[in-house]
Amino acid sequence: MKFIGSALVAFSLAALLPTESEAFAGLAHNRQTKAFLSSRTTTSPSFLQRSNNPSSPSSSTNLSMSYSVGIVGATGAVGKEIQQCLEKSSFPVSNLRIFGSERSKGKVVESDKFGSITVELFDVEKGRECNVIFLAVSGDFASEHAKALSDNDGAVVIDNSSAFRYEKDIPLVVPEINGQCTKGSRLIANPNCTTAIGLMALWPLHKAFKLKKIIMSTYQAASGAGQPGMDELTEGTKTYLTTDEQPKNDIFAYPLPFNVIPQIDKFQDNGYTKEEMKVTWESRKICGLDEDFPISCTAVRIPTIRAHSEVIVVETEKEFDMELARKVLDEAPGVSLVDEPSELKYPMPLTATGSYDVEVGRLRESLVFGKNGIEFFVCGDQLLRGAALNAVLVAEEMNNNGALAEMFS
Repeated sequence: MKFIGSALVAFSLAALLPTESEAFAGLAHNRQTKAFLSSRTTTSPSFLQRSNNPSSPSSSTNLSMSYSVGIVGATGAVGKEIQQCLEKSSFPVSNLRIFGSERSKGKVVESDKFGSITVELFDVEKGRECNVIFLAVSGDFASEHAKALSDNDGAVVIDNSSAFRYEKDIPLVVPEINGQCTKGSRLIANPNCTTAIGLMALWPLHKAFKLKKIIMSTYQAASGAGQPGMDELTEGTKTYLTTDEQPKNDIFAYPLPFNVIPQIDKFQDNGYTKEEMKVTWESRKICGLDEDFPISCTAVRIPTIRAHSEVIVVETEKEFDMELARKVLDEAPGVSLVDEPSELKYPMPLTATGSYDVEVGRLRESLVFGKNGIEFFVCGDQLLRGAALNAVLVAEEMNNNGALAEMFS
C-alpha cells in the first residue's frame, strides 16, 4: 500500500492526465490545460514585429520575398512544434519540406497552411535546395550535417541542438535580446530551453537595474527530454497508479512519477551538471556579459509533462524599484506579467503550457540582497519558447532585418 498522501495526489493526477493521443500530439490542448487556456490569448510568433523597443528585432519586413523552408526531425516533439509555429507565423514560406529517416520516408504530414507534405529521406543536397532549414535533431547529427548544409552559400540553418552554441563565430540567439547577431551568418544556434525561458525575464531587468549576480533553481518538465521523456512519465504514472511495480526508467536517472530528480545531464568536475553550466555559458554569450559574470544554477527534473519553471534571485547594481520592475516586464515582448498574489495569480506550468509568452510573477525585493536584489518565479513552455518558437522567431528576425534578403535576392 502506498501512503495516503501519494494516493490522494495520484487520484488527482489520474483525473487530469491526458490520453496518449492528446498528450503527444505536440499541441497544447490537453485536458489539464484546456480550461485555463481557453480564456487566454496565445501570441502569434510574429508578435516581435509590434515592439517599439529599439533593442528588439527590426520592424522592416521584406514583403515581396518568400522562402523555401525545410524541417529535419519534424516527427519529433520539437519538430512538430516548429511546423505548428510556422502555421501561425507571418514568416513568408513559399513551400515547406519535411526531411526524415528511412523509417519516416514516404509518410504524409497534414498541414492546414501548407497542405499534404510527403516526408523526404534526408539528404544534404536536397537540404541545400531550401533557403531556411530547421534542425530538430541530435547534436551528433547537427555536427555532421549543419555546416555541409550552410557552407558555400547554402541554406540558413537554425539548429536546435547544443552542437554549435559555444563556438565563438556562430551566433547563439534569443531574437528579443541579440537578434542583430543573425546578420551575415548562415548557421544560427538555438539556446538551451532553460536559458531561453529565464532570459526573457532577466534581460529587461538587466537593462533597468544592471544585474551583478544571478542565482537560478529550475523545475524542469519531462518534455525537456523530448517525446521519449514525456512517454516515460505518462507510462510510468499509469504503472504507479495501477500496479505495485516500480515504474521503469530508461530516459531519466530514476523513475520520475511522484519523484523529483536533482540531476539533468552529466555531472561536471566542478560539481554542477552540464545543464546547469549551459545556463551560465549561454546567458553570458547571449547577453554579452563578462566571461566571469557570476551565474549559478541548480536544475531539477519534476513530474510535469510540459513547461519549465524557474526561481530566479538576482543582485543588482541599481536599487530595486517595484513599480519600474513591473513596468519593464509588462512591456517586454514575449513576457506575460502574472503577478497578483492576493488573487492567487502567478506563473504555473498549467497556464504556461501552450503559451508563446513566458509567465513572470512572485516579484519581490530579496531578503538576502535587500534593495539591490529581486526574486521572482518564471514559467515557460519548453517546447515553444524553449525550442521551436525561438527558432521560428530567429527566422522572422532574419526576414525583418534584411539578412535573408541579402543572402537570397
